[in-house]
Amino acid sequence: MNDFDDSTLIGWLRTLGGEQLQRLFAARPDGTRTPAPLTLGEFADRLQRTGSVVRPLERLPLPCLQAAEALAALPGPCAPESLERLLGTDPDTLAPVLDILTGLALVWPDANGQLHMAPALRRAWESPLGMGPGLAELLDSHTSEDLRVIATALGLKPGTRRQARHEAILAHHEDEEKLLELIDSAPTAARALLHEYAGVGGSDEAAGTFTTMSAGSAERWLLARALLVRREWVYEPAQVPVEVIRALRGPSWHAPFDPAPPEPDAAGLVRVAASEVEREASAAATAFAGQAAGILAECATRPPATLKSGGIGARELAKLGKAADCPGPVVRLVLETAYAAGLLSHEGTRVLVTTAYDAWAAGAPADRFTLLLRAWWLLGLTPSSSRDEDGKALPALARRASCSGCRAGRHGVVDAATTLPDGHGVRDVGVLGQLISWHRPFADVDPQDETPFASVIHEAELVGVLARGALSPLGTALLTGEPTAPYVAAARLLPAATGRARFGADLTAVVSGEPTARLATLLDSLADRESRSAASVWRFSPASVRRALDRGQTPTGIEADLLDVSETSERPLPQPLSYLIADIARRHGKVRVASASCVLHSEDTALLAEIAAHSALSHLGLRAIAPTVLLCRTDASATLEALRGAGYAPVAETGDGTVSVQRAPRPRADPPLPPEDLIPGAREAGHPPQDRGVAGRELAERLLASPDRRPHPAPLAGGPAYDSDTEEILDGYAQSLSLTDIRQFAHAIHTDEPLTIEYISASGARTVRTVSGIALDPPHIVAHCHLRDAERVFTISRIRDVLPA
Repeated sequence: MNDFDDSTLIGWLRTLGGEQLQRLFAARPDGTRTPAPLTLGEFADRLQRTGSVVRPLERLPLPCLQAAEALAALPGPCAPESLERLLGTDPDTLAPVLDILTGLALVWPDANGQLHMAPALRRAWESPLGMGPGLAELLDSHTSEDLRVIATALGLKPGTRRQARHEAILAHHEDEEKLLELIDSAPTAARALLHEYAGVGGSDEAAGTFTTMSAGSAERWLLARALLVRREWVYEPAQVPVEVIRALRGPSWHAPFDPAPPEPDAAGLVRVAASEVEREASAAATAFAGQAAGILAECATRPPATLKSGGIGARELAKLGKAADCPGPVVRLVLETAYAAGLLSHEGTRVLVTTAYDAWAAGAPADRFTLLLRAWWLLGLTPSSSRDEDGKALPALARRASCSGCRAGRHGVVDAATTLPDGHGVRDVGVLGQLISWHRPFADVDPQDETPFASVIHEAELVGVLARGALSPLGTALLTGEPTAPYVAAARLLPAATGRARFGADLTAVVSGEPTARLATLLDSLADRESRSAASVWRFSPASVRRALDRGQTPTGIEADLLDVSETSERPLPQPLSYLIADIARRHGKVRVASASCVLHSEDTALLAEIAAHSALSHLGLRAIAPTVLLCRTDASATLEALRGAGYAPVAETGDGTVSVQRAPRPRADPPLPPEDLIPGAREAGHPPQDRGVAGRELAERLLASPDRRPHPAPLAGGPAYDSDTEEILDGYAQSLSLTDIRQFAHAIHTDEPLTIEYISASGARTVRTVSGIALDPPHIVAHCHLRDAERVFTISRIRDVLPA
C-alpha cells in the first residue's frame, strides 16, 4: 500500500514508471532544465509554476482547452462522469483529450479516478464557462448565525453547529429539483434579477417587474436563500453560485466541446501530387535561401541605419529590397530570422552583420537555409507584419516583446495542414484559417490580415513549408521536433551550390542556381549583380573592373580567377571581356594623386592637360606647375572621387610613393548567441549544442528514488555545492520564492544564464523581464535587462517568480 497521497502531483508522479516519466520530461522540458531537479517534489514544483503551466497551453488544441475550462468550472476533485455530463460527451470521446492533459501533467487522476487539476491552470479562468465560485467557497466566510438564517429561509432544520448548517444548505442546492422549485417560487422581480445576475435569459417578464418589489427587496430575497451570495469582508458584488447557474441553464445545456476539427469544404480543396509539392517547396526554399544571401550581403556592405525609436524604418527597408531585388515581406522575414539566428546585431545607430555571418555565408545552401528556417519556427512575432492594430507602420528589428500567440499561429499552420486529406491542398488561405483556430486557439491573427492568418500562411509558403496549399517535407520535418530533420529535408530539396559561371560576349556572367560563397564573392568584386533568381546575372563594366584593380588585383590575376570558375575553362574568356580588362588595366594608374592637398602627377602630359581643362573638374582648383604635375586645392579623397566620377582611373599614393590599395571595410558585431548555435550545419552534422535540459532514464530513476522534498537549507548529495552559499543568501531576501525558484536563481547567477523574472516595481507595477549577466549585490541584483537593453538594479525581495528564459 502506498504511503503517499496520490491526489497531489507528487503522489501521482510516483505512480508513473520510468518511461512515462521520460515522456513527461520531453513534453515539459522546462521542468528538467539545468540545474536538474534533485527530488520529485522539486520537479513537481517546477511543473506547477504559473510560467511553466502557461507554456504548454499554446500547444493545446481546442477540445483540450474546452475540457480544461469545464474542469475548472467544476468543484474539484471531480469524477470523469461529471465532466462528461457537463461537456455532453461520452468516455471514448473524452479519453484522448484527458490523455493529452495528463501527458502534460496539467490534469491527473487519483487512485479513485477523481480528476485533479494544476492550481495555476484552474486560475487561468476568472469565471470558467461564465460560472462563479461554488456555494461552499462563497459561504466559507459566513458565520454560524448567517447560515442559520439561510437554512431557516430554505425550510431546513438548521441544527446547532455551523458545520451541520453548512452541509444542509449545500445538500439543498446540490438537489437540482429542489433548487428549481425554489427559483420557481420566487417573486417575479427576484426571478428576473437572478437571471440578470446569472447572465441566463429568462422569460422576459414585464419590464415593470420592480414596481411591486423594489430591486433591493428582490436582492434581499435572493440573498436570504443563498441564490445570491455576498462574501463577508470582501468588496465585491453579490455572486450567483455555480450550482444555481447550472440549474438555471437546465439539464439540456452543455459546455462547448468540439472534439474533432472542422471538416474543410470540398470546394476549398484541390488535388495535388506529392511530387508537385516537393517541386514547389524546393523552388520556394531555394529562392528564399538566395534572397537571404543577397539581403545579408547588402547589410554586410552597407549596414542599414536604425530609427531613433529603434528598428529599421520603411525607407531603409525599401533600399534593401531594391538592392537585393526582393519584396518587402521577404526583406522583413530575412532580417527577423537572421537577427534571431545571431547573424545580425544592433550596434549603435546601425544594424551590423555579426562575426558568425562569414561562417554562415560560406556554408552550403541547405546549411544556411536550415538555420533561418529553425529561427522562423521559434520566432515570437510575425516577421512580415508591417502594420500594428492602429494601422501605424512597424519597423523591422524593433526588438518587440515575444508573442506566444504569433508562434502558436505559425505552428497552427503546420498542424492544420496535417489534417488535410491525403493528396490535397487548399485553394485559398481561408480553409486553413478555420483549422488553425481549432488546433491553436491562442493563435493571434495579424491586424493587417483581411483573411485570418493570411500573413503567417504566406510566410510558410515563402520558406517552402507549405506548397500548393499542402504540407511539404520541410513542414513535416519541423513537426518531428528532431534537430536533424529540417536539415535532412533541406539537403534533399535544395540543390547544391554551383561554383561555375557562364561568361557572355555581352559582358555578363550567368550562374544557374545558387552560387557558392567563393564564386559570389569573386563576381561581386569584379562585376555588378543585376538579378537574383533561379539564375543570377552579373555585368562587367569599366567601373567594376577599376574597383577590382583599386583593391590591388592585377589583370592577369583577374583573368586567371575568371577562367578558374568558367564553365568552359578550356577556352579563353569572351574577347570583349578580355579587351575590357586589358583596356582598364592599361589606363589604370596613369594618374597618381599624392597627399599635399593635393598633387596630381603623370608621365602622360596630354592626359594631365586634358584633366586641367575639364570643365566638370574646375571646382578642384587644378593648376599646372610642370608638364607632368598638377597642384590641387582639394584633398586627395575628394579629388579621387571627382576624377573617377569624370571617367578617369586614378590611383592614390602613399607617402613613400607606392600605390595605396583600397579595401572596403568589413564591420562586424559580436553574435548575441553562443557560437555553437551559429555554425551552419553544426546541429545537423550530428554535433548539437549542449542540451540545456537534463532528461533520460538516469534522471527518472534518481527522482523516483529521492525523497518527496529536499531538506532545507542543506542541499542533497549530488547537488551543486557551489550554489549553497548563494542559495542561503537569496533565501534570506527572496521571501516570495520557493526553494525550487531559489535554486534555479542561484544557478543562473553562477552559470551566467539568462533568467525571466516577475518583478514588482516601487510603484507597485507588475512586470516580466528577461535578465542576463546577473551579479549578486544583496539586497539587490545587478543585471542586463533585455527589455530596456541596459543594465538595471533589481531588489531581490520584489522578485515574485523566476523562470528559465
